[in-house]
Amino acid sequence: MADDPTRDNKRFDPMEPWRGMRDVYLDAWGKTMVDMVNSEAYAQASGAMLDNYLTISSPFREAVEKAMLKTLEQLAMPSRADVVSIAERMTNIEMRLDDLDAKLDNIQRLIVQAGAPPRPQPGKAPQAAEKKSSNAKPAKRGKK
Repeated sequence: MADDPTRDNKRFDPMEPWRGMRDVYLDAWGKTMVDMVNSEAYAQASGAMLDNYLTISSPFREAVEKAMLKTLEQLAMPSRADVVSIAERMTNIEMRLDDLDAKLDNIQRLIVQAGAPPRPQPGKAPQAAEKKSSNAKPAKRGKK
């Protein structure tokens, strides 16, 4: 039994000590990196690098935007600014229509409260006009 390669029904794994060392090493590096990233010096260094990157890349970005605008213009396609402008206009129109609808509802409510008969809705013929037209000759309908 001393020569048995298994102990407690587990096979011997020669890589297990290496895995243990790897896990301890990665945990130590992880803790060190978290401490470093959470420091003020790291935040300042990252901010400086980002500022430099944005300063350096600005002319390239502007050149790409100009080229894209010219390309879209030649293809008769709207740019992002055109689409945003149209969306803002449509939103403004929608808000004005909502305001007009609310005002018309308010006017209609006031008319009903005053006791005056409400005006007929568009597309509906008034009943009094139908009675008068029944005595008259029916209108001929023809193709235009």
